[in-house]
Amino acid sequence: MDHLLKKILLPLIILGLLTFLGLQLNNKNSAPNVVFTTINGTKISMDSLKGKVVLINFWATNCTACIKEMPQLISTYNQFNKQGFALIAVAMPDDPPSQVLNYTQQQHLPFPVMHDGLSEISSQFGDVSQTPTAFLFDQQGHLLKRTLGELDFKALHQLLNTKLNYKKDSA
Repeated sequence: MDHLLKKILLPLIILGLLTFLGLQLNNKNSAPNVVFTTINGTKISMDSLKGKVVLINFWATNCTACIKEMPQLISTYNQFNKQGFALIAVAMPDDPPSQVLNYTQQQHLPFPVMHDGLSEISSQFGDVSQTPTAFLFDQQGHLLKRTLGELDFKALHQLLNTKLNYKKDSA
């Protein structure tokens, strides 16, 4: 019996654990299957964004770095949106919804904005608690980069140019 345990059951248990750990690691590198409800009531699922390079940006109206990078996010969105780039701005739970709506309207944000009032979205991205935090996913939903703090827009644009096969002279 002891021989059976060592020869058969132990390798099966180890194989099962390795498979489980592999799936867990793989899930952390893939976009969670969430549905965003924007402040305008539109629903957008991560699945519907497959085929696009997607930036999910967690921000707050009281975050200086978030507000500082917002004009560059607008510019990046405007430059790359028609080539297959999507951006969703997720306002953090402690940000008053009225402030998020006012800021969105005053700044004429061209991309979808949602308020994560119950932390449902931030928890799906690994319990995001600091802003700005951004996740960049490729066309298949694989995580390309996670950034805590301000984005390096030069590096982001280079990566978008590569992933989207974007050519400036064709724009």
